[in-house]
Amino acid sequence: MSVSNPWVSVIIPFYNCPYVAQAIESILKQTYPNVELIVVNDGSNEHQHLIIPYLTKIIYIEKINNGVASAINQGIQQAKGEYLVWLSSDDIIDPYKVEYQLRFMQKKNSFFSFTNFNKIDKNSRIIKSNVIPHNVEVNYKNDLKFLQALKNYNPINGCTVMMSRKIIDRVGYFNENLKYAQDYEYWIRVALQFPIHYFPSTLTSYRVHDAMGTIRHYKKQIEEFDSIKSQYKYTLDYLIQKKINASIKRTKRRRNNSSRK
Repeated sequence: MSVSNPWVSVIIPFYNCPYVAQAIESILKQTYPNVELIVVNDGSNEHQHLIIPYLTKIIYIEKINNGVASAINQGIQQAKGEYLVWLSSDDIIDPYKVEYQLRFMQKKNSFFSFTNFNKIDKNSRIIKSNVIPHNVEVNYKNDLKFLQALKNYNPINGCTVMMSRKIIDRVGYFNENLKYAQDYEYWIRVALQFPIHYFPSTLTSYRVHDAMGTIRHYKKQIEEFDSIKSQYKYTLDYLIQKKINASIKRTKRRRNNSSRK
């Protein structure tokens, strides 16, 4: 049986990041053959020169500064891939990332998946390896458990995600009004319509450094996160209860069928 090799588009939003060349290099070293790399310069005024050596190997877009969500959306609009990956310009991925995660998704008939990751420092040294999503054995056994986790926190590192373009067709784009927790809000919208699959492999290195946005804007990020959590609370509660009721009905049917035998 032949294996399908669809195009995968990797989008790097770039804003004044000194690590962008390392992110680009990690994409260009992928073992999977059909990868296009789109770098979206979100109004940078520093470190653009680091991209110049790669201009013949990437799709390069310049735009006015309007945040990560805007940059990702513009990259998606230009992408030709059937599958999409988002990589922050200060992170890097394993050479096998696209190949392994795509094969996992094809095998599972999955539209959306995420993985474990390493934490690295400013010098690319691993400071914590194989970071596994919180309480993984409990929270990722099925859709219900995942939704219950998602209601309380963001269990997904965005740069570990791979998703089908069909997600965009049904869910839409990232919310450009959100500047710090646009990923969390998007994962909720996806989870309301698609199963979320966890691939227990470490394929991304997440860089921790003093200039990263999650440190510089921590307070605003938490405020936006809490607002999103409140906005979707009742929608998630309703869906969770619906799945619980369906599970109870299935259990009763199995018991009734068993008692008749």
